[in-house]
Amino acid sequence: MTHPAQPKASHFINGEYVEDTAGTPIPVIYAATGEQIATVYAATPAIVERALSTAKEAQKAWAKMTGTERGRILRRAADIMRERNHELSVLETYDTGKPLQETLVADATSGADALEYFGGLAASLTGEHIPMGEDWVYTVREALGLCVGIGAWNYPTQIACWKGAPALACGNSMVFKPSETTPLCALKVAEILIEAGAPAGIYNVVQGMGEVGSALVTDPRVDKVSLTGSVPTGKKVYAAAAEGMKHVTMELGGKSPLIIFDDADIDNAVGGAINGNFYSSGQVCSNGTRVFVQKSIKEKFLARLAERTGNAILGDPMDEATSFGPMVSENQMNIVLGYIEKGKEEGARLICGGKRADKDGFFVEPTVFADVTDDMTIAREEIFGPVMSVLDFDTEEEVIARANDTEFGLSAGVFTNDFSRAHRVIGQLEAGSCFINSYNDAPVEAPFGGVKASGVGRENSKEAIKHFSQVKSVYVRMGDVEAAF
Repeated sequence: MTHPAQPKASHFINGEYVEDTAGTPIPVIYAATGEQIATVYAATPAIVERALSTAKEAQKAWAKMTGTERGRILRRAADIMRERNHELSVLETYDTGKPLQETLVADATSGADALEYFGGLAASLTGEHIPMGEDWVYTVREALGLCVGIGAWNYPTQIACWKGAPALACGNSMVFKPSETTPLCALKVAEILIEAGAPAGIYNVVQGMGEVGSALVTDPRVDKVSLTGSVPTGKKVYAAAAEGMKHVTMELGGKSPLIIFDDADIDNAVGGAINGNFYSSGQVCSNGTRVFVQKSIKEKFLARLAERTGNAILGDPMDEATSFGPMVSENQMNIVLGYIEKGKEEGARLICGGKRADKDGFFVEPTVFADVTDDMTIAREEIFGPVMSVLDFDTEEEVIARANDTEFGLSAGVFTNDFSRAHRVIGQLEAGSCFINSYNDAPVEAPFGGVKASGVGRENSKEAIKHFSQVKSVYVRMGDVEAAF
């Protein structure tokens, strides 16, 4: 009997499932047990061609529809996604290993929020009238054309919608390539869009590794590339897109600072640090993995953190009591265990965790290091796992300088009860998505994205519309034209 996670076929093109077993087989491994639960096949050149030509052709009619009509389809898709939240959450758990306790509230629901939000905005995408005396200029907001989305493995349903919803709202079509580690969820997004009334071909999903991504990014028919991934991948994709003068959005990694001042509410600060390091087993790009704690409260903070981390329930992700799941893959687990060993070698003080959990699957214990210094590997490099580095600081000026001393700039957070200090510090931190007395909230209404090596462009909010459309300006002369001869 086939596993319930096995999709009908590997790809979704022109409104239907498409298979081509000539492609490289990609095993889908369930992170909680290590067993293979499904197989998909990487896109062959014929599959890539079919997806691109279909999307290019379908886009013209889609862009001609009114924003109201496009929005209605997106909102209907959001409703279907919410109705099916339970089955989509189970699939997300099979795809990623994240606990059902988490996927039920954070994944398909977030995807539905994006479809609903951009569905609501679609009818409002207008230009402006600019008076020039008796002449005038008008502007038109136009679709870019064919967009390619390249997903990461940590939020497969959410990322498929965060890229797809604004692209489609603006009248573009999309070919989306999920991560080969988590190929299942995006297929359901494509299926639901068709069910909601989207024309065939405007949202297509193809599977594959780097070479498929490269074929999509370099194709001359593609107008825009939106990638979520690591900084090294981002640099390669950005360069390839620049070669063809394509629009890009790059949502890349981070090593974000979370600063806790001595007047902060300790339990809220510990909660923020837990959300910013251990949610999704630490596999979140915006995580606040450098936790700077003012010296006078350091030991109190660490004691409370260790106590609360001890309450994590590591277990079967399908059991809603489980609050902490495995790493997405064996490879990712080994990367994280390597960083933990480095932390020990370089002299950080292990507060809790520090090893692979004694169970099936790719579990790493939630791990906290204290007495971390700025030059340690665990404080410089993005780990993408449940490893928190706690650093001490004395003064506000010092912690701002140290927090900014990184190539990254995705997120930053401050816990303090002094509101003028909160805004003053956030105002000086070099990061795109920031938090005060909170961490890792990502509502679709708020822009999300980074500065420095953490990326370019923004996802979500009205800002995303600017990254999936372009403005045409038209000068209208009402009188005679003067010319030199």
